Amino acid sequence: MEIKEEKTLNNSSDARVYEVSYLLNGAISENDVPAEYGNLKELISSLGGEFISDEMPKNIELAYTISKVIKNIRHKFDNAYFGWFKFTMDADKVLELKKKLDLDAKIVRHLIIKTVRENTIYSKKFVKSTFVAKRGSDATGENETPVEINKEEIDKEIDAMVEA
Repeated sequence: MEIKEEKTLNNSSDARVYEVSYLLNGAISENDVPAEYGNLKELISSLGGEFISDEMPKNIELAYTISKVIKNIRHKFDNAYFGWFKFTMDADKVLELKKKLDLDAKIVRHLIIKTVRENTIYSKKFVKSTFVAKRGSDATGENETPVEINKEEIDKEIDAMVEA
């Protein structure tokens, strides 16, 4: 009985957290995207992956044209459906996942990385800006007095700066 418990502990230590991001072919119809998303999710779970979080693919315009050879024909993609999964999986199963993703003709490109379980999405923080009040005015700027500009004095100061 103790041996089985030790074995399960060793298996759980082999499981690591991964994230796979992928680009699906942009020529896929909008109605077929959920089916492809489900197929990818099923593939990961069939290899023993346990999901932490994911995002449904969204159509995006690519920053540059990606070319991929599919069935001996070179295709160029300017837009694609971008999605991602975060999951735990045994380290030895990740290579099998990579091979299956490489063979899928509907996936233009993919990336598998090791990551952490915690949420690492950057969110903007609110920074309180400080307002510096000018002399002779209150914080709302209602009591500001206009200052007259003397063009001759400005020209003299510019000439002095140019000469220096």
